[in-house]
Amino acid sequence: MWLKPEEVLLKNALRLWVTQKSNQYFVLQKRRGHGDSAAKFTGRLVGALDAVLDSNARVAPFRILLQIPGSQVYSAIACGATVEEITSHWDWLEQNLLHTLSVFDNKEDISNFVKGKIKGLIAEEASSKLAEQEDDPEKFREALVKFESRFNFPDAEKLVTSYSCCCWKGRVPRQGWLYLSINHICFYSFFLGKELKLVIPWVDIQKLERASNVLMADFIIVTTHEKEREFSMFLDTSETFKIMEQLADVTVRRLLENEVFELDPTLQHPTHITKRDLEARAQNEHFQAMFKLPRNEKLHDVVDCCLWTPFIRCHTAGKIYASDQYLCFASKEDGLCNVVIPLKEVQL
Repeated sequence: MWLKPEEVLLKNALRLWVTQKSNQYFVLQKRRGHGDSAAKFTGRLVGALDAVLDSNARVAPFRILLQIPGSQVYSAIACGATVEEITSHWDWLEQNLLHTLSVFDNKEDISNFVKGKIKGLIAEEASSKLAEQEDDPEKFREALVKFESRFNFPDAEKLVTSYSCCCWKGRVPRQGWLYLSINHICFYSFFLGKELKLVIPWVDIQKLERASNVLMADFIIVTTHEKEREFSMFLDTSETFKIMEQLADVTVRRLLENEVFELDPTLQHPTHITKRDLEARAQNEHFQAMFKLPRNEKLHDVVDCCLWTPFIRCHTAGKIYASDQYLCFASKEDGLCNVVIPLKEVQL
């Protein structure tokens, strides 16, 4: 998990921690004796010291530190109970932050940027633990208050969701929050004493795309007729991009007002659109395309199951899909087995 950055003196902890990986800005460490059967005594000794010196380490045998070149003070920014957990955090830092930090000229800016980014990730992780913002009205209300105060839109402008990220201005990333509303993409940042505020109407967007380069492993480009804007360092770029695509698509369909592009009833009233509606719509369209069903067929439930397949004389693992008029099955192995059963042909 990501941690609120706290300073640690590395020279006092060298005997309790072993460095596993390091680079110019980050250090990944393991608690001495953890997982080492040949060092049981060391593990017990360190465990006893934990109770006095560092009780958090008992549940987090791995940690990542931010190290600023030329400084003896390090900051703990992540911890993990397993190798897999801490490695996923390390990989994220290498892919999204490591190359970016070279654009800063002084170490104080590097420290402020990384700490600000980690705090943003913590805030987003806390809100994303729930499946939908409406399940946590306090968190959503807090984001909504900030959105309204920062952008001063009319009451009819509804916030759908928000994400912690960076917007690139030239070669410098600006840490802040991306707000996705029914009519606009908005970004707000107040970093190193400088305020940045962007408002991009969905109707002005000509292209949305994901890309990568030497500095950024995965980022989103928003193109209008005037310029391109690059957003990166999302906790989950795929989720953000999917919601952006859905909102852009809804805007296009509203503008066309054509029967061919008839909107789902739940999306016909812009002020009622939620993140859950957009995710359900995307799942519904995937279901319709997978089984080649009519566009008005509505998916109700998806359940893991097995289907007896006579042609290979075994049970095939997959998912069963229940909609208004069909019962469908798709195997986990692509193309192995797809079944579509009209409910009107089912006899009970």
